[in-house]
Amino acid sequence: MKEERFFYVPNAIEASELPQDEAVHAIRVLRLKEGDTIYLMDGEGTFYEAVVTMTTGKRCSYEIRQTMPQERSWQGHLHIAMAPTKMMERTEWMAEKATEIGVDEFSFLECQFSERRQMRSDRIEKIVVSATKQSRKAWKPQVNEMQSFRSFIEQPREGQKFICHCYNEIPRKDLFEVLGGESATVLIGPEGDFSIEEVKMAMEHGYQSVSLGTQRLRTETAALSSVMIMQLTHRLFYS
Repeated sequence: MKEERFFYVPNAIEASELPQDEAVHAIRVLRLKEGDTIYLMDGEGTFYEAVVTMTTGKRCSYEIRQTMPQERSWQGHLHIAMAPTKMMERTEWMAEKATEIGVDEFSFLECQFSERRQMRSDRIEKIVVSATKQSRKAWKPQVNEMQSFRSFIEQPREGQKFICHCYNEIPRKDLFEVLGGESATVLIGPEGDFSIEEVKMAMEHGYQSVSLGTQRLRTETAALSSVMIMQLTHRLFYS
């Protein structure tokens, strides 16, 4: 039995060809040809069974044979917002693994103690698309451009809002204990943590002060731990 081949095609129902990068992979790497069955994901909750109708150069046309709406694996909207790490490989690793576990949105923050103040969101987008296909997720997480900490917290958010930090002088609760089954946004600071002024500013905008346990975690590990806690909580609420 042949392995199912999944391709990411935004607006798949309206298009008739794979995006160029997907087409090149299909033709040159997988050596697909006319008549082969492929599966498409639009990143918005639907899979499609399709058949290849033409391959030429860098183009691969298809015809949809079956539409397969998917059910969401969790309720609400799970949003992780972190300061990107100095070594981008760590941020990319986090985005890949968090996508595999399950999250709805990534945001990246420029904070007072940030060691990286610029990043290429298009690189993260490609990693997220690849992880979405690999893990057969029907919904692709949204990847946002980097923005300042202040501008982010001033924007309205659905559901619960949390800021993780390591300041003992500011009372904190364990994220697992206060997280409900609704939509949630979790903020993770840079390697040097948020500044204490940023923590207080976030709390003034409705963010709850939380910790991820007694041990100190790297930025990317803290972000991934937050995603795992959100997923576990939602499984407990809706099981």
